[in-house]
Amino acid sequence: MAVENRHTGGEITAIRRADGESRTLAASLPRLVLEARRIAANVIHGLHGRRRAGAGESFWQYRRFNSGEPSQNVDWRRSARDDHLYVREQEWEAAHTVWLWPDRSPSMAFASKQARDSKLERGLIVTFALAELLVAGGERVGIPGLMNPTASRSVIDRMAQAMLHDDTARPSLPPSFAPSALAEIVVLSDFWSPMAEIKTMLAGLSSSGAHGTLIQVVDPAEESFPYSGRVEFVEPESGEVITAGRAERWANDYVTRVALHRDQIRAETNTLDWLFSTHTTDRSAAELLLFLHGGMMVSKAAARTSTVKAGRSA
Repeated sequence: MAVENRHTGGEITAIRRADGESRTLAASLPRLVLEARRIAANVIHGLHGRRRAGAGESFWQYRRFNSGEPSQNVDWRRSARDDHLYVREQEWEAAHTVWLWPDRSPSMAFASKQARDSKLERGLIVTFALAELLVAGGERVGIPGLMNPTASRSVIDRMAQAMLHDDTARPSLPPSFAPSALAEIVVLSDFWSPMAEIKTMLAGLSSSGAHGTLIQVVDPAEESFPYSGRVEFVEPESGEVITAGRAERWANDYVTRVALHRDQIRAETNTLDWLFSTHTTDRSAAELLLFLHGGMMVSKAAARTSTVKAGRSA
């Protein structure tokens, strides 16, 4: 949503803001990167340490050797005590891939007086900080259609460079791709896209069994609709303009439609066992970062439990 209140001139139009954001991205990214690193460092300091990812170093269990497995998998010391061959299994700590999608479309450039950042700035800060946290924890992070998954410690720099050199159109929703079944997907967007497009995106990304989280990043003004008098509402991506003679009369209908739109998104994500939450840009970026990181740890623990059960049943 973008507005220009001609009575007060209080809001920066989203079209002007989007144009400024696109022209000054190279100048603003270093600041966003520094802010992301600061937030990530603070969050890491408050988290308990985690094991590095890989094949695993902690003993989990012995299991029977299966015909067809490489002979080097056999634990000969354990097998010598019995009539069977055994394999020593380590605790499951394998890195998995996390795909991050920060919406960089024109509508994300909107910011009201109450916001700490524009939606675009907040989405990029949290994306960078989350990537830093995930790589520090041994995960691989990528951006669909823009950057292949990497576990590089310079992941933020790689993401920023990929965005700076991306001259393609910036869609609100991630492109269609096939994530692995164990992949995690995080989409940060204002999700003002038509519900049909959101459903199509969810169906495609979840078809392989991947788990995901949708975060609707909104400006406080988009949440409360604090407008009155004659107001021009400008759709930043199409340029369409709608004028309200007395905008305060639209508030109840607006809030109702937003709630309905969110209920529809939540219904779709619940069906897929995905998460959906909202975040306003007058709140702390660290708050959202902790929520996302905590949700991923729960998701990874659930995947590990599933793997353990499968191993025991075998």
